[in-house]
Amino acid sequence: MATAQVNPTRMELTRLKKKLVTAVRGHKLLKDKRDELMRQFLDLIRENMELRLKVEKGIHDANTNFVIAKASMSDEGMHTALMVPKQEVYLETEKKNVMSVDIPQFTFKTRTADENDIYSYGFAYTSSDLDGAVKSLADVLPDMLELAEKEKACQLMAAEIEKTRRRVNALEHVIIPETQESIKYITMKLDENERSTQIRLMKVKDMMLKAAHNFEENTHGYEVEIETARG
Repeated sequence: MATAQVNPTRMELTRLKKKLVTAVRGHKLLKDKRDELMRQFLDLIRENMELRLKVEKGIHDANTNFVIAKASMSDEGMHTALMVPKQEVYLETEKKNVMSVDIPQFTFKTRTADENDIYSYGFAYTSSDLDGAVKSLADVLPDMLELAEKEKACQLMAAEIEKTRRRVNALEHVIIPETQESIKYITMKLDENERSTQIRLMKVKDMMLKAAHNFEENTHGYEVEIETARG
């Protein structure tokens, strides 16, 4: 037991009482944090599922358009058209703190603001299906970045929830009960010592009273003997 290593003194009792107050307050704060993290995590999961379905549909449509474009164009023509991209994309990352969790945020910028720069080929020798495939990929890019952001946020929040849950359980099932048991043990020991001290004081008092009473009796008897002798 934890109480076996506890020094049963009033100073230790005061320290443990302060520790218990801090542990109870921390337990409540961590429970509130865990509940709020769970609420935000569930909302994020729902948003993530909806966005994933949207991205999967966009990628499926883009793949369909590429298959159709490939059917109407030769492999050499397809490779030549997509060999040298005209537009460039730059990804920027930031962090947003949510309940002590650093959630990444992704933003992207293009080298030029012209939307037609996504087409790296001339329209004269390519199929219109290829234009639709490239456009569908360009349209799904922002959703893909948002999906990556939300999935990473879900992973980080899940890890934080698990860590917070372990701390709550440690406080609730280990630290707080052990501290309460130690306080109870010290209180019982101090009460026992106080009772023992009172009993010793009462015995000492009785011994002193008895000694004083015998002395008075002896003194009185001595006086009686003197008077008898004089008479």
